Amino acid sequence: MSIHVVTGTDTGIGKTVFAAGLAAALGAHYWKPIQAGVEPDGDKEEVARLSGLPASHILPEAYRLNTPASPHLAARIDGVEISLDRLALPQVDGPLVIEGAGGLLVPVNEQLLMADLFAHWGQPVILCARTALGTINHSLLSIEALRARNVPIAGIAFIGEPHKENERIIPQLANVRSLGRLPLLDPLNPATLAAAFASHIRLSDPFNGR
Repeated sequence: MSIHVVTGTDTGIGKTVFAAGLAAALGAHYWKPIQAGVEPDGDKEEVARLSGLPASHILPEAYRLNTPASPHLAARIDGVEISLDRLALPQVDGPLVIEGAGGLLVPVNEQLLMADLFAHWGQPVILCARTALGTINHSLLSIEALRARNVPIAGIAFIGEPHKENERIIPQLANVRSLGRLPLLDPLNPATLAAAFASHIRLSDPFNGR
């Protein structure tokens, strides 16, 4: 079973769309262990819509919280305690794409950050980053947070309008592999996402991380 963890430099940057494209390209199972905010739908429902994967490949969340907030706060509001034991990796046949919640230093509970959870799993992480202003700082800080915890990095995937300099300098300074750039899609549907992923994202090399 190959596992690919998708995270982002921030919330709302398009990592769910990237995760849907990756899961579809790999024919993978998809798992969002912690969903905080479910109105009108959660990320699981969006991935199901955009990936075209069978329903059996979309795994249920370990925690499905109502409030759109940091997991630790959403859990407190819902009267739930998030336990590491319930966040054990599911066993599936074939590839598994896991989507984190928010950025790397988002609190999972009062003791654990999202990056700490990734370190506990020890699986390669793909970092999704904006191409826009501010992404150099956010991306390099996120990569430092992963490396401080010895989390393997499979590569960085940019999302947004083209910005050649940002797309060049971040992988160079961080010494990480660029997986390419996923453009903003309008319309966004399974066909346009699959076509853009095939054209813009490089999946030919194995995700070994480094």
